[in-house]
Amino acid sequence: MKYLDEFRDSAKASILVREIEALVASMDIADNKPLNIMEVCGGHTHSIFRYGVEGMLPRQIELVHGPGCPVCVLPMGRVDDCVAIAEQSHVIFTTFRDAMRVPGSKKSLLQAKADGADVRMVYSPMDALAVARANPTREVVFFGLGFETTTPSTALTILQAENDGVTNFSVFCNHITIVPTIKAILDSPDLRLDGFLGPGHVSMVIGTAPYEFIARVYRKPMVVAGFEPLDILQSIWMVVRQIKEGRAEIENQYARVVPEDGNAPALRAVWRVYELREFFEWRGLGSIDHSGVKLRDEYARFDAERKFAIPNVRVADPQSCQCGEVLKGAIKPWQCKVFGSRCTPETPLGALMVSSEGACAAHYQYGGVKHHEAAQ
Repeated sequence: MKYLDEFRDSAKASILVREIEALVASMDIADNKPLNIMEVCGGHTHSIFRYGVEGMLPRQIELVHGPGCPVCVLPMGRVDDCVAIAEQSHVIFTTFRDAMRVPGSKKSLLQAKADGADVRMVYSPMDALAVARANPTREVVFFGLGFETTTPSTALTILQAENDGVTNFSVFCNHITIVPTIKAILDSPDLRLDGFLGPGHVSMVIGTAPYEFIARVYRKPMVVAGFEPLDILQSIWMVVRQIKEGRAEIENQYARVVPEDGNAPALRAVWRVYELREFFEWRGLGSIDHSGVKLRDEYARFDAERKFAIPNVRVADPQSCQCGEVLKGAIKPWQCKVFGSRCTPETPLGALMVSSEGACAAHYQYGGVKHHEAAQ
């Protein structure tokens, strides 16, 4: 690859769309039972809406938007825990931008900042460590958030803090894992899926082998996909071709970036610093066994959950918010009863309207409001 334009070529996109249409035309697909293909990753959801991929596809293919946005699956109670830490007078709380506006039961981190808490946006955990070095009399907490894509950078930062003897730095760990999440989706009795677009960024770290159970046990095809429109269209074509041929395999469309065995140095850092939690709570999906990580006992001094008293209370989403149903793929963003009216990017009720990878925010930004109004 030399230029991104190579993966945004409209002529090549038209060829791929025709190939998908030809495949679908050769299959016996009932009008009321389209092929349901879930894109697991929030980055894919964003690209699908941005480039209008859904509108290019034949009606026999339905894209289902999955729970692959880490900010979006954060339960409200964990946001309350963040606020409780941030509002302590000796704390500097550092976080990525998307997480600042996620609503808690009473306020977001951004509202806590407006009320006087020292909440600072950073671009990486190493930025947070630099803040700790510059403020040795304050406790600096980094909000560790994300799937396996961002877990290694937090682990490496903790190892750096240990090496440098920094004692006023800790992590509020909310890192999560993708494989138990996909398994929970596949075990859901009210969701029928025919195939998956596998996450590209996560797979750069873990490789493709961890997904083999999807094909072997559940007999569902998965194609690990890149994020440009041609990547996504080719991956959909590959999934549909597997379905037509009666195959269930894990294929790698994103081979230019994703190695089969993953990133060994990153994985070594992760398993040196973290261990699996017994269970972790997800917004919309409930508690999923072994779906999150926590710091090992050897790194307890860097664990904000052990350093600070936090409420650690489970809080239900507002009844009007249907983030859970959207995350599970049960409804489309525009089918939520508050989408585009009471819930907008300026006044979000749920996390999916906050994050740039959230299905609701992407749908709102790229023309979803008109779609929603037409449906009313």
